[in-house]
Amino acid sequence: MTTQLDKTTGEFCPAEQFLKQLSGKWKPQIFKLALDGPLRFNALLRQLPGSSKQAVATALRDMEDADLLTKHLVREKPLHIEYTLSARGAAMVEVFRTLEKV
Repeated sequence: MTTQLDKTTGEFCPAEQFLKQLSGKWKPQIFKLALDGPLRFNALLRQLPGSSKQAVATALRDMEDADLLTKHLVREKPLHIEYTLSARGAAMVEVFRTLEKV
């Protein structure tokens, strides 16, 4: 599926771009879990039955590259990494909730 250029405005459809960024085995589930607050890698593995470390790591990296999630190093003991919705990800919440209702 390719994003179509709107010939009247010369822009790409943001909803279609968002859907492409959430396409993948675990991305929609990760995005939904991120709505409730910060995510930790091992907690994600427990919440996504059947997932693998590599698949979740790849999905997190892709979502971070798409600026949907932000990676934070938490310097508390134990040292850990948390993923939270970025400003762009938070702006997409309403689109996601609308898609959930369909």
